[in-house]
Amino acid sequence: MTAPDRPAGIVTRILAALIDVVVVAAITAALFGAVVAGLFVVNPVSFSWPHGLAAETTLVTVVVAVGYLTVGWATAGRTVGGAVLGVRVVANSGARLGWTRSVCRALLCVLVPLGLLWAAVSARRRSVQDLLVRSTVLYDARKVPAPRAPAAR
Repeated sequence: MTAPDRPAGIVTRILAALIDVVVVAAITAALFGAVVAGLFVVNPVSFSWPHGLAAETTLVTVVVAVGYLTVGWATAGRTVGGAVLGVRVVANSGARLGWTRSVCRALLCVLVPLGLLWAAVSARRRSVQDLLVRSTVLYDARKVPAPRAPAAR
């Protein structure tokens, strides 16, 4: 395997996932903040802070997480966490994952997050999710062109 084709390790993948958790939490908080602000605007006099929304919060968080992961993997091959850590998700053939496999992988990652730990013992560094949807996470060693030095005067 060439350097760009090297499978990403478990530490890199966990760190990318933690960054993605923060992004999903921020998106979910923004959505709930917008809903609460809307409720306040509609009826400020009798407004009270919503409570007892554990089921709704969980459902919205799952939907946001699956949507976020799906869009990132299907379009760019990476999420914010993947971009920060320099990894991308591809099909085993090296092609883009596509929408169907991205949705399946996202659902598996959100509903069975411990499946990621299989990458620590897998010879090919693949998680349970990767095995089921035939994907792999690679270090993305594409070079970004260095800025040119200013011309001498």
